[in-house]
Amino acid sequence: MSPVEKEIIRRKLAVIIDNLKALNPIIDITRDEYIKDIYKRKATERLLQELIEAAIDINTHIIVQTGNTVPDDYYESFIKTGEYKIIPLDLAEKLAPSAGLRNRLVHEYDTLNHSLILDAVKMAGELYSEYVKQIENYISKI
Repeated sequence: MSPVEKEIIRRKLAVIIDNLKALNPIIDITRDEYIKDIYKRKATERLLQELIEAAIDINTHIIVQTGNTVPDDYYESFIKTGEYKIIPLDLAEKLAPSAGLRNRLVHEYDTLNHSLILDAVKMAGELYSEYVKQIENYISKI
């Protein structure tokens, strides 16, 4: 078992923080405004994908470096962070479905539901802000 590398985690947390800031202007636009602007759509999709992937990387790193087995999938990476008390279980359960969103963003470009993406932006602002706090709190104690 290797030690948890705090600097790697903090770099990934910075990606999440930066992407949340970049997504902030999207929170208040209308669905019609969003649909009409391909640049906003593509930027939003990419920013969401990157922040979810950064969290998955953090989850997997901490889980493995603390002597546990690699999660079976991205969804489980969130659930295990809750089960291992890295973050609160209720937060982990709320974040876990974002793994499915990440997969849709990567693999199903032509079938994305714009309302789902806009809802995800709002969810990310709330839940991933809390995730960052919880992960920082966790690594500051180890």
